[in-house]
Amino acid sequence: MKITSLSLAEVKLIEPQVFKDNRGEFLEIYTERSFQKAGIECQFVQDCHSLTCEANVVRGLHFQSPPHAQSKLIRVTQGRLWDVVVDIRKGSPTFAQHVGVELSARSFNMLFLPAGFAHGFATLEANTEIQYKMDDYYAPDHDGGILWNDPALAIDWPVDADTAILSEKDAVLPKLADLEPPFNYSMMQAAN
Repeated sequence: MKITSLSLAEVKLIEPQVFKDNRGEFLEIYTERSFQKAGIECQFVQDCHSLTCEANVVRGLHFQSPPHAQSKLIRVTQGRLWDVVVDIRKGSPTFAQHVGVELSARSFNMLFLPAGFAHGFATLEANTEIQYKMDDYYAPDHDGGILWNDPALAIDWPVDADTAILSEKDAVLPKLADLEPPFNYSMMQAAN
């Protein structure tokens, strides 16, 4: 398993080793010791599965605030998407910066993002399935988000803004400037 830091160093691209033979394929999705060796220290407590039926759907940018902040391990089991992570830790040297990466069922790659980052994706194919592992339970009272196309973030989404399909909730999320970030970088660093 190869684990690489992206331009936001805490966000990791995970490339599992795929074993193939005439019967098919096998790979490890999660190995605690490999994750710990790469500095990923969390205990996953919840798995979720999402199916998006159409291409050009944008979900996010979502986060869950303390005390129920979530780290996530994301993988695509069918289809293809563009995954985006935004640093929303107040005081962080990379505050408001983002990273985007294509994930697909064919590549087997996964993405890890720790608490303190907002997450969203755009489907590039119909019937895209995504699976999440999270280190805290869903807490609706701590659910938050940022507008996916906030001009201040300058995210280069691979979908047309005029035809992107959004939920009613995601279409009216606030811009980052209109949100008091619930994460404090220096407090999070001190806790580690």
